[in-house]
Amino acid sequence: MAKKSEVKEEKELKNNKKEEKSYIHDIEVKMEGETWTKALDQAFKKKQQTVKVDGFRKGKVPRSVYEKRFGKESLYLDAVDLLVDEAYQKAMKDSTLTPVAKPSVDLKDVSESGCTFVFRVITKPEVKIKKYKGLNIKPKEVKINDDEIQHEMGHLLERYTELVSKDENSKVENGDVAIIDFEGFKDGVAFDGGKGENYSLEIGSNTFIPGFEEQIIGMKVGEKKDLNLTFPKDYGAKDLAGKDVVFKVKVNEIKVKQTRELDEDFFEDLGIDGVDSEDKLKNHIKENLKKQKEVEVENDYVDELLDAVGKNVEVDIPEEMVEEEVDRLMHRFEHQVRSQGLSLDLYYQFSGSTEADLRSQMEKDAYNNVLYRLMLEEIQSLEDIHISDEEAEKEAEKLAKDYQLTKEEMLKEFGGMEFVKYDLEVRKVIDKLKELNK
Repeated sequence: MAKKSEVKEEKELKNNKKEEKSYIHDIEVKMEGETWTKALDQAFKKKQQTVKVDGFRKGKVPRSVYEKRFGKESLYLDAVDLLVDEAYQKAMKDSTLTPVAKPSVDLKDVSESGCTFVFRVITKPEVKIKKYKGLNIKPKEVKINDDEIQHEMGHLLERYTELVSKDENSKVENGDVAIIDFEGFKDGVAFDGGKGENYSLEIGSNTFIPGFEEQIIGMKVGEKKDLNLTFPKDYGAKDLAGKDVVFKVKVNEIKVKQTRELDEDFFEDLGIDGVDSEDKLKNHIKENLKKQKEVEVENDYVDELLDAVGKNVEVDIPEEMVEEEVDRLMHRFEHQVRSQGLSLDLYYQFSGSTEADLRSQMEKDAYNNVLYRLMLEEIQSLEDIHISDEEAEKEAEKLAKDYQLTKEEMLKEFGGMEFVKYDLEVRKVIDKLKELNK
C-alpha cells in the first residue's frame, strides 16, 4: 500500500520523465464533497491540539480563528495524508489490475473543493521465452574423496574444541580468544556502533580494524588499555573513514583452544549412535558429505538450468519489483545479523560498508530472483501446470508435521495456503524443466 510520506505535492504529473510501458498504469482518483470536508475537519482537529494562538488554551482555538490566522490551505496536506489510503482503495475497487509492487502516488492538484491523486500501479510485464526445452543440462556426478573426509574431520574436531581459561597471570597471545569490553571514541566523544561488552574476540581473525587485535596481544586479565587507531581511508562510514580514534579496552578473560583427542570421552560427547571409533566416524562423515553434496549438486543443477533459460528470456523488469526484492533480501540479512547478536550499525562499522553498499551488492541477486520468478510463472502457464486444493492440503499437513506446528500455526507462519500452493507450483515447474532438458 502506498505510504503517506510518498505523497508529493505537484501541479502536474511529469510523465515525460519515464517512458510509458505496458506494465505502468496511472489511475486518477478525485476526493471531494463530504469525503473531503470530513478530512479537512479531521485535519483541523489534529492541528488544534498543537497550535498556539494568544488568548486561547491549547486545543480550544475555534476553526474560524485558526483559518483566519493560518489560512484554510494549511489544512490541505494533512487532509491529503488522511485520504491517501482510502483513495487507493477507491482506485483499485473497480480495477482488474493486479499490482506486483508497491504503487507510487502523486498529488495532481488540491484546492478548497478537493484533491486529485494519481496512483502509478505496476503490473506483471510481458515475458517471452525463446527456448526452455532441449538445453541438454545434466547434474554433475557426486564423488567423495579421502581429503574431503579428513578436512571434515578437522572441522568436527574444531567444533568440539574446548575453550579453556588461561591462568590469570597469562597474557593474550595470537590465536587466543579474549573476552573484552570496548568502547570507541572520536575526538573524545563515543561514536555509534563502537561499543561491546564481554565480546569474544579471536586474536588473529582480523574481525576488527587493522591494529586493534595486535594491540591487545600482551594484555593481562583485568588490564585496561587505550588503543590509538586510525580507521581505513576507504572505510564505509564516512564520518570515521581515515579518522584517528581511541578504543578503551578491558580484558575480562583469556581463553585458549584445546583440541580434543579421538578417545572414548570424545565419542561419548559426540553422541552419534553406533559411532565409537575413528573408522566408524569416517564412514558417518562420508555418508553425511554424500547427502550434503547431493543437495549442493541438485541446487547447482537447478541454478544452471534457470540461468540457461534466463538467457533466452525477453522481459522488461520494472525497477520497482527489483527494489522490493532488495528490500526483502535486506530484511532477511538484518534478521541473520541480529540472530548473531549484532545490529546492522555494528555490522557496518566492523565490515567498513554502508547500507548503500549492501543494497548495491544485493541488486544482482534481486534482479535474478525476480527474473526467475516471472520466467517460471510463464513456463507454468505454457505447460498448463496447476496444483489442486487436495495437493496443497497434503503439503500443508506435511509442513506442519515437519515443523511440529498445528496446520493453522504453520499457515500463519508461512503466509497462508496461497504460499503453500505457490511453492508447490514452483517445484512442479522446476521438475518439468528438468524433464524437458535431460
